[in-house]
Amino acid sequence: MTAPNEMNRRDFIKTTAAGTAAATVAPAALAQDAAGDGLIHRNERSGMPYRKLGRTNFLCSRLVFGGGAALIGGKAVPLLNAAFDAGVNFYDLGSNAYYKGSERAFAPFLAANRGKIWVTSKAPLRPVDGFVPGKPLIAEQGKFLADYWTGLLNASLTDLGTDYVDAYYLMGVGDPEIIRCEPLHEAFLKAKQAGKVGHWGVSTHKRAQQVLEAMIETGWYDLAMIAVTPAGWYDWDSKSLLPGTPAMVELQPTLKRARDAGIGLVGMKAARYLSSKGGKELVKAFDGHYSDRLMQSGLSAWQRSYAFVLAHGVDVVNSDMQNFAHFKENLAAVQRSAELFVTA
Repeated sequence: MTAPNEMNRRDFIKTTAAGTAAATVAPAALAQDAAGDGLIHRNERSGMPYRKLGRTNFLCSRLVFGGGAALIGGKAVPLLNAAFDAGVNFYDLGSNAYYKGSERAFAPFLAANRGKIWVTSKAPLRPVDGFVPGKPLIAEQGKFLADYWTGLLNASLTDLGTDYVDAYYLMGVGDPEIIRCEPLHEAFLKAKQAGKVGHWGVSTHKRAQQVLEAMIETGWYDLAMIAVTPAGWYDWDSKSLLPGTPAMVELQPTLKRARDAGIGLVGMKAARYLSSKGGKELVKAFDGHYSDRLMQSGLSAWQRSYAFVLAHGVDVVNSDMQNFAHFKENLAAVQRSAELFVTA
């Protein structure tokens, strides 16, 4: 007897393939770590667009499976294989300190697919006693953060059931002085030398412009997961757009500097604002940034957000997908992004 979740996954693959010719899923993944182009290949399938992720040389699916909140309680576990079958090769998790149980829920899938996917996770830093925002950390504060981050990395490895993760982020950082913290950098280098982590990154939805500039300045970071929308920076504290933010098209110089510095850009919260409390009119909040072509594409407001940010500076987009309908919608948006923004 077929389990209900398995039947949903099969139906998903069938309907996705029928919905667009580009969505045909190849019967087998391409050979990983292929020689010749300098890139690292994993689980590539026809129909899924891919992008080199900064200096990591990972050729990543432009749709990232955001498994932090989605896997709490194991509710989105059936989606993991569906995403894999559709060509997703980048899965993002989060420490048990914030996302209770998500890494443990992901562990069996990771064990079954190690070497076929990229896995990143992240640790939220605790407030530091005596730290003044905008002021450099003193030695004791830096050591505290370094030890705390290292402890969460080790805990994440245990929860994931592995001894190595492809990248581990500083999570929710909003102060450039944290980005410049040398003891934190030394902690990452020590963990990398020990074979526990391959790359270092930052996840930020607070003062992302300043944080990204500091990341470029240090040269320490390989990945930046940034909260950005078609209308500009998203602010987690207010659950709204950052006051005074430039639109995303005006952020191109900053995003280009980051990419030129070798930082892979992972977009997040691309459509979160549309779901905020504000009535039906909020769904139209980004429409003024769109061309007639995009508005007439048949994509929903949420899909348009994903397609737009992928065409305007981020390499891949992270989505917290909790059911098959969300996944199908996001996959279609990612598949159609290049087509909708092609220039003559």
